[in-house]
Amino acid sequence: MLRISLFLSVIFIGSAAAQVTQRNILSKQYSPETIAQALVPRENWAPYPKTPEEWKKQVDQKDLDAIIQSGEEALAKPIPAVTASLLLDYVRSGDRERHSTASFGRRNQLMSLILAESIEGKGRFTEAIVNLVWAICEETYWGVPAHLGVQKAKNGLPDAEDPTVDLFTAETAGVLALTDYFIGEQLDKISPLIRRRIYQETTRKVFEPIKQTNRYGYLSKTSPVNNWNPWIVSNLLIADLLLEQDSKKRIDYAYNYMVFLDSYFNSLGDDGGCDEGPSYWFAAGASAYDCLEILEKATNGKVNVYKDPLIQKMAAYVYKVHIADDYFVNFADADPKLKPDGLMLYRFGKAVGDPDLVSFGEWAYEKFGSGIGNGGFHRPRKVENLLTIKKITGEPKKQFDPVKNAWLSDIEVMTARSSNGLYLATHAGHNAESHNHNDVGDFIVYADGEPIIIDAGRGNYTARTFSSKRYELWFTQSQYHNLPIINDYGQSAGRNFNAKNVKSIATDKEVSLAMDIAPSYPKEAGIISWNRLVKLSKPKNLIEISDDYALNQAPDSLKQIFMTICDVNLETPGKIIFTSAGKKTVSLTYDPKLWVVTKEFPSTEGMEYNSFKTKWDSHPVQRIVLRSKALKQKGKYVFVISKS
Repeated sequence: MLRISLFLSVIFIGSAAAQVTQRNILSKQYSPETIAQALVPRENWAPYPKTPEEWKKQVDQKDLDAIIQSGEEALAKPIPAVTASLLLDYVRSGDRERHSTASFGRRNQLMSLILAESIEGKGRFTEAIVNLVWAICEETYWGVPAHLGVQKAKNGLPDAEDPTVDLFTAETAGVLALTDYFIGEQLDKISPLIRRRIYQETTRKVFEPIKQTNRYGYLSKTSPVNNWNPWIVSNLLIADLLLEQDSKKRIDYAYNYMVFLDSYFNSLGDDGGCDEGPSYWFAAGASAYDCLEILEKATNGKVNVYKDPLIQKMAAYVYKVHIADDYFVNFADADPKLKPDGLMLYRFGKAVGDPDLVSFGEWAYEKFGSGIGNGGFHRPRKVENLLTIKKITGEPKKQFDPVKNAWLSDIEVMTARSSNGLYLATHAGHNAESHNHNDVGDFIVYADGEPIIIDAGRGNYTARTFSSKRYELWFTQSQYHNLPIINDYGQSAGRNFNAKNVKSIATDKEVSLAMDIAPSYPKEAGIISWNRLVKLSKPKNLIEISDDYALNQAPDSLKQIFMTICDVNLETPGKIIFTSAGKKTVSLTYDPKLWVVTKEFPSTEGMEYNSFKTKWDSHPVQRIVLRSKALKQKGKYVFVISKS
């Protein structure tokens, strides 16, 4: 995998196109006839072990024991009740978590039980499996109430006569298909009606309603789609290939789902970047890999697009935005901390022939473990992970070398590292990205792997999160990002609120991103131009933030914001001293003749803000506010950030 050399001068002009490119990677290369010939018949397809003997050949006993233990824990739990009141929580209070806890709990419980029974093979989990399967099949709707808006009845209780497919409807189809695969024969001994019911409900709730493609924005051929597309398609594929008994339907569905997946690939820029951020990449790019992995296995390797440059760049994105340990670049709704799935990353790296991704996966597995038995989504991936442990532990390891600097030209994200432990990430882009925050020109700074100047991240998802009231939430507003507030105006949401004149430079002396962020603000802010330069100086090991602006007239107010979770010392005029949890100190210098500095803590009251009480290892988010004392129509100022 080639990287930008620090000893070459490289200049990039960005575009942040956010457009659809009709690559059609899968459907151009593979016709329906090709898929019909390549697809392994259902009765011959055995992608995973089924019997205790087969499991023991592929998985170490200690890992099998861990799965059985998870099954025993699931066996001891009652089946969570999914009531009408839980479904109505969303419209009554805006809460999404009570219903999700019960609904997701059922599916996680079922997955733990079926794997334990398949591995052990003694029949002690089957009765609980039957009860869970029946309870799930009895549910009117397999998704979550927040996603009922696509139904004709809109939000509230689901309409049984108008089934629609969301993320978790598809996830349910996937887990029921795996149930049928792993212990279908045992279920037949109890009653042949159980597997028949699984197929009937999956057909009625998934296979048939997904045909109404015009109802689902995540299947659009003309507008960009996000993680919903590959995440749903990965479950559609496994459900179809494991459940559908009609061979013609099975082939037709598989091909159609490949066409669906093309919409996701068509939505990516040529840089393969994920505008939703790395935590969503594990549901987006990683789910796209889940799809490709399923298709490759189901066709004995005949469907294989891993050499496509877009697929390879999509894979590489995730380590290009890794900061240190479990910290990742977290613009928009992305989470700042996540434990990367090393087993999946290892397989993906092997598939695309990227040794850096392979070593990143090995590092992540050694650092964070497998996470097997902990529930969660992407169940086929979990099974593949279990089968990967022996492979990853049996090979010599190549040390992962963190990326020194990266430029993702389509999503306009830049990252850079200094030789003394400073890490910088910034971006241009626009304010209609998936999971958008109004944050054009934002940046973050870490020191020796610890957060110093941060993007606060998202709060809890509620009814307000994806409504017309989204930008009433402080964590989505530019006023709570590392950006200027001009005449008391922050940035506005929408595709036309963007950066222009974007240019990235990477040389042996500097890594920088220049942009005019004026278009990201409303006209009422009175901005003619606001040229921001975010730069890491390699020789000096310094970060500089320079703003050169021109307004229609002298402003009534001008502020600059910095967000942090550090202890903050403002005692020395002209210097802000940040002290991290690990006692790292970083200084930000400013001209005390131009600015007066205060600090404050944004509110964490209300259901949308609960996560901020724990998100940053329980360190509260602070907002540092610099208020200009020199309210001039034109001006330039510089902030310098360095390790103390």
